[in-house]
Amino acid sequence: MTIISFDDYLISKVIFVQILAMSKILVIGSCGQIGIELVLELRKTHGNHNVIASDIKENYPQSIAEGPYIQLDIMNSNKLTSLVKENNVKEVYLLAALLSATAEKKPLFAWELNMQGLFNVLELAKDKLIEKVFWPSSIAVFGKNSPADNTPQHTIMEPSTVYGISKLAGERWCEYYFNKYNVDVRSIRYPGLISYKSAPGGGTTDYAVDIFIQALKSQSYTCYLKPDAKLPMMYMSDAIRATIEIMQAPRDNIKVRSSYNLSGISFDPEELAAEIKREIPNFSMNYAPDFRQEIAESWPNSVDDSFAKNDWNWENKIKIQGIVKKMLDGLS
Repeated sequence: MTIISFDDYLISKVIFVQILAMSKILVIGSCGQIGIELVLELRKTHGNHNVIASDIKENYPQSIAEGPYIQLDIMNSNKLTSLVKENNVKEVYLLAALLSATAEKKPLFAWELNMQGLFNVLELAKDKLIEKVFWPSSIAVFGKNSPADNTPQHTIMEPSTVYGISKLAGERWCEYYFNKYNVDVRSIRYPGLISYKSAPGGGTTDYAVDIFIQALKSQSYTCYLKPDAKLPMMYMSDAIRATIEIMQAPRDNIKVRSSYNLSGISFDPEELAAEIKREIPNFSMNYAPDFRQEIAESWPNSVDDSFAKNDWNWENKIKIQGIVKKMLDGLS
């Protein structure tokens, strides 16, 4: 049995009270593809106890078990408010959403989830309970009439999916809450994201994750997009870095209050398959395009992210060869 002095007890109690009083970061949707890696990266800097992971799921991945986890339905504004107040949350990353391919199967639910969750967080920020909000948008905000190559920051935006429609509406609401209520909300338009650390969440670009799993498992893959369906893509570590960098940037540097274009690299399934074949010579690719091909055709081939570069010094680092090596090594 360990005996501690009264002085040591008081010191421990003071430290515990100080920990409780420290402002916390809340990641909503932390069990998803982005959420898991974002939680881990934020905890490296802020400490495990200062980054609260939350999701609607009762069970959470073991990888985020070293810090607090609170089950939360983002649609429940009362529980969200209580969580924020009780834990002194001052910074929120709102990742909970239904992604493009999945949302097309449940359009009304997708709209309700994607929009009401955003409103619940923005209202808390308007009431000064939260100081800073991150909310992700997507290249899905663009449409067939947007310039396909090097799509500008400001251009025609006519999304054709419920996911894209909700993201475009969300961008306008973020901008509105900033202009009307001075809410410090920041956003980036994610391209397709690639990672081996968590399962993809039902997006149109998920082939770029599945292909690696099947390449190692069976040395073949049947792609649901056409060979030349070129899309902007990014390795997850670059996306996580961009997310943290925009949140750390001085407030006055954030000139775009809708959402910033974010570019990684652009490639199509055929190009990705060729790079994989360099590492796995027996790998073969087949094609059976489905409804996701039509979604892909409404999105850009590449985007112009010069605003992000100029305003908060964004720079993509990992190219296609690096992505292939990291994915194969990680999955192996």
